[in-house]
Amino acid sequence: MPSFDIVSEVDKQEVKNAVEQANKEVSTRFDFKGSDARVEQADYVLTLFADDEFKLDQVQEVLNNKLIKRNIDIKCLEPGKMEKITGNKVKRAVTVKTGLESDLAKKIVKDLKESKMKVQASIQGDVVRVTGTKRDILQEAIALVRKQVTDFPVQFQNFRD
Repeated sequence: MPSFDIVSEVDKQEVKNAVEQANKEVSTRFDFKGSDARVEQADYVLTLFADDEFKLDQVQEVLNNKLIKRNIDIKCLEPGKMEKITGNKVKRAVTVKTGLESDLAKKIVKDLKESKMKVQASIQGDVVRVTGTKRDILQEAIALVRKQVTDFPVQFQNFRD
C-alpha cells in the first residue's frame, strides 16, 4: 500500500552554517563595533548574547535572515526569556524544535479522520505515517495537512508506492 511520513526535521549542519554566517555579519557590522554580540550553538539550542535588549533583537533578526536564506523555517524557533548576565549584558536561549510534538501529531491524525478520506494515519514516535489505497488520495492528504498545519514546519518524506 502506498504510504508517506509526516515529519518535522531541521538540518543541523545548515543551522550551524547560519550561526557562523550570523556571527560573521555581527562582527563586521558598524553598529556592533566594540560590543559582545554573538550567537553560540550547543546542539539544537542557540544562545544569543548582546550588550542590551535592542542589540539582542538585532542579533535575533540577523540570525533569522541567515536561517531563512539557508531554507530553514523560522517557525521552528522557540525563543526563551531574556536574561541579564552581568552589568548591561543580556542573553536569550533559542531552541530549534525538531520532531512532531504529540499534540500536533494527534491534531493531524484527527484532521485526516474527520476529512473522511480513505487513509489511515498512525503516530510512530515523532512521525505520523499515512497509508492509503491510491497515490491520488495520499496527495490529497498532503494538500490537506499543508492547509491545516500553518504554525509549525512539516515535511513529507518516505513516499512509497
